[in-house]
Amino acid sequence: VFILFHDCCHGSFFGDARANRLLGYLTGILTFTPFEQWRRSHAEHHASVGDLDRRGAGDVWTMTLTEYRAASRLRRFAYRVFRNPLIMFGLGPVIVFVFGHRFAKKDAAPAERRSVVRTNLALLALLVLLHFTIGLRTYLLIITPILLVAGAAGVWLFYVQHQFEGVYWARHAAWDPLAAALRGSSYYKLPKALQWITGNIGLHHIHHVQSRIPNYNLQAVQDRVAAFQAVRPLTLRSSLRSLRLRLWDEAAQRLVGFPGRESGSVAAAS
Repeated sequence: VFILFHDCCHGSFFGDARANRLLGYLTGILTFTPFEQWRRSHAEHHASVGDLDRRGAGDVWTMTLTEYRAASRLRRFAYRVFRNPLIMFGLGPVIVFVFGHRFAKKDAAPAERRSVVRTNLALLALLVLLHFTIGLRTYLLIITPILLVAGAAGVWLFYVQHQFEGVYWARHAAWDPLAAALRGSSYYKLPKALQWITGNIGLHHIHHVQSRIPNYNLQAVQDRVAAFQAVRPLTLRSSLRSLRLRLWDEAAQRLVGFPGRESGSVAAAS
């Protein structure tokens, strides 16, 4: 459902803008996500992916090795907690979708604020309806495992799309948007069943080159364009190695683990 929502935010699922907006609002309610606000933050993510000087726009918090070493103990602790898989893929998605999306951002435009209010009111109405039909306890027993599993899967997909061995990052002065799309976004080659379930989102390198291509056409584009075929695929097995990548080493131009015991390579390089 969120992948349908995602395509509607890009205006790509339908050829008609109103149809995209309508389905976007509906799927946004089902995924606890305000359409207008997420559409803007995701557009900012597309415009800044791989740019070290524009981090923080709808991406995974990523510090450089130098920043981490210069940070206070409290900030390093907070970063380690955030990067813990149990937090990032377990508790984090629940906090973001159930609570974080209930509030408008400080710099939100009027349309974004209205989107948050409308989504919250729709969710409240849905809760009232469910209370008088199946009961809130039954609803919570149904929705809780869905939130945990879907949230973990969704955040994992987003994580490996931009946190993997060989990923591209650069300072703004040297930042190349095409390189950021092709090398800063992964080609997550999933088994066909998982590829279908995830709406071809693993073909993320294509999506970042041209976000107006709907998910159902991404594989056809991959099959026809040599430049996309040249991108090294990330497999399920190799993607697991991304879990140990925590910091960007500007000198080595690659993601590395934490200094010390957790990353011998970093300790050796330092």
